[in-house]
Amino acid sequence: MVMSLFSKILGFFYSSAKTPDPPQISGSDEYFIHPLRIDRLDEVVKLNARCFSKGENYNHQTFGFLLNDSRNISYMAVNESGTMIGFIFIMRAHDDSGHITTIGVAPECRRKGLAKRLLDHAEEVLRKKGFSSVALEVRISNHAAQELYLQSDYMIVQTLKSYYNDGEDGYLMMKALEVWEEEFTR
Repeated sequence: MVMSLFSKILGFFYSSAKTPDPPQISGSDEYFIHPLRIDRLDEVVKLNARCFSKGENYNHQTFGFLLNDSRNISYMAVNESGTMIGFIFIMRAHDDSGHITTIGVAPECRRKGLAKRLLDHAEEVLRKKGFSSVALEVRISNHAAQELYLQSDYMIVQTLKSYYNDGEDGYLMMKALEVWEEEFTR
């Protein structure tokens, strides 16, 4: 119920912006993960439109909200020249539960393990912050993303009928996180 309401609210913020041309990206596969801050807002909006050219896109206002709310967590992957090539956003759904609202990788950088690294990094941060679980939604037709999540121990817990703006169903997937205890890591 909460996820459905959240989806409807975000529906007001989706954009059908034209997909921009891809930036020039160096041939290197080396990339770095850093916190994503508001000063990269325009860049994440453009990359998001490229990542989800056939799907729903968050607009400038939605990303601004996500980046300005201190309860949210966001990271970006950048290549050696500092160009953003991936991102992940997590909202605090409940006191100890995270909700991955979006994760995207530039089309030309896919199938190189970047989404997995972003996901692993975000989960590590959530564990350290005491989150006990994380949830996300994925299109039923997005088999590549489902494979990533299943390999990362997410479980399909519910089918969400007509979840996406185009009427496609989605899956609600969840994962329990082992919370790291300070005493055991010293």
